[in-house]
Amino acid sequence: MRNAQYLFVACVTLAGRAAQSAGMDSERANIASDLFIQKVDKMTNVQEINDYSLEMIRFYTQEVAALDKKRSYSRTVNRGLDYIYYHLHEPINVDTIAQALGLSRGYFSSLFKKEMGIGVAAYIQKKRMEAARNMLRYSDMSYVEISQTLAFSSQSHFIQVFKKETGMTPRQYREGGEG
Repeated sequence: MRNAQYLFVACVTLAGRAAQSAGMDSERANIASDLFIQKVDKMTNVQEINDYSLEMIRFYTQEVAALDKKRSYSRTVNRGLDYIYYHLHEPINVDTIAQALGLSRGYFSSLFKKEMGIGVAAYIQKKRMEAARNMLRYSDMSYVEISQTLAFSSQSHFIQVFKKETGMTPRQYREGGEG
C-alpha cells in the first residue's frame, strides 16, 4: 500500500512538471499536486490509488489541452483570462476586469464574447464551477469553505448555482457523481 502511495507521489510530481514545461502556471500545478497527494494519503487500497492516478493524469492532460486554446486569443482577452484566474476567489465582474485592464466595459465585453463565444459573467461562473468541482473531488474543504473561497455570497447561493450547472448538489457530486 505504501509503495503504491510513493509511486503515485512520483507520478504526480512528474505530471506536474511536464504540465509546467508545457506552459501550465507553476502555482496552479503545485497546488493541484498538493491536493492530489493529500487525498491519496487517505486512501486505503491499491486499486483506489490506481484509479485516482488515471484521474490525476486526466486532469493535467486537460489543463495542457486548455493552454493551446488559450494561446489562440488576443493579448487583451488573454490578459482578461489571467485576471479572472488570479482573482477567481474575489468578487469580480466585467467592470472590475475592464477597469483593471484599462479598457471600457463595452469594448472588453464584446471582444471577450467574440473570441470566447461566451460572456464574461458566464465564463467566470464556469471557471468557479470547475474550481468547485476540483475542490470537492480533491480536497476535504467544507461546502462553506468552498463557497467562501470562490467568493459566492452565501453557501446556499453556491449550492444553487452548482446544482444548476451540474444537475446535482455539491454533496451528491462529492459522493461520487461526475456531472
